[in-house]
Amino acid sequence: MSLLPTTNTFTRNNPSWNPQSQKYGRSFSSRPLIVQRLLHWTQMDFDVALWQMAYLLIAPKRVYRNVYYHKQTKNQWARDDPAFFVLLTGLLAISGTAWAVVYGKGWWGILYTSVFMVLVDFLLVGSLVATFTWWITNRFLKFNRMSYAVDQNVEWAYAFDVHCNAYIPFFLILYILQFFFLPLLRASSNWIALFVGNTMYFCAIVWYMYGIFIGFKALPFLVHTEIFVYPTLLVFALYIASLFGYNICQHVLGFYFG
Repeated sequence: MSLLPTTNTFTRNNPSWNPQSQKYGRSFSSRPLIVQRLLHWTQMDFDVALWQMAYLLIAPKRVYRNVYYHKQTKNQWARDDPAFFVLLTGLLAISGTAWAVVYGKGWWGILYTSVFMVLVDFLLVGSLVATFTWWITNRFLKFNRMSYAVDQNVEWAYAFDVHCNAYIPFFLILYILQFFFLPLLRASSNWIALFVGNTMYFCAIVWYMYGIFIGFKALPFLVHTEIFVYPTLLVFALYIASLFGYNICQHVLGFYFG
């Protein structure tokens, strides 16, 4: 229950009171909270976002412990604070700038690389993953509806949150760690370079899939969420096959900067 009054008799009796302003005020307040905070930087909690990023690397389950409480208090599974999204987007843009500078790209190349990493790598691919997992969970993984008084559904925004969370270790390995290993990874004739590079991509993809699994496992009305880690068997088989001569790192970097 709100502690603030819902009406103000003084303003209604005041000649300067304008009903249109109240209309616009209601329109603004009806915006989703996450949109309101996105328009007001001071309302975003970057400290919590940084805390979540750190624990997604060392104890990801701890980040999801408050999901059920958040649902009870905010009536939604997804975040209502865009700080995590804004911070991750900024880190991707900075990373894109660093990569483009190392490869000797000009101002246009720097802008293109940064925008591509944010809009395509993160947002477009993430939206596709979120849409797929959102559809799979709501269509096939929901517990028997008769067991719940109120039908529960996975929000698309929560599925995108799960993608964002799972992207943190992926970002750390392929955008940061790989960057510092570039002198080794550029050695095309070195099998050690192939092994290190391919192992990085294998670990990043598997960690991302595990993050997706953890995110949906946190929802109490979903079952058999382990299907999200089954593809890791295929990834492992492809990884072993790649060690016989296919340098994933060089092909990916060639696509970006070749």
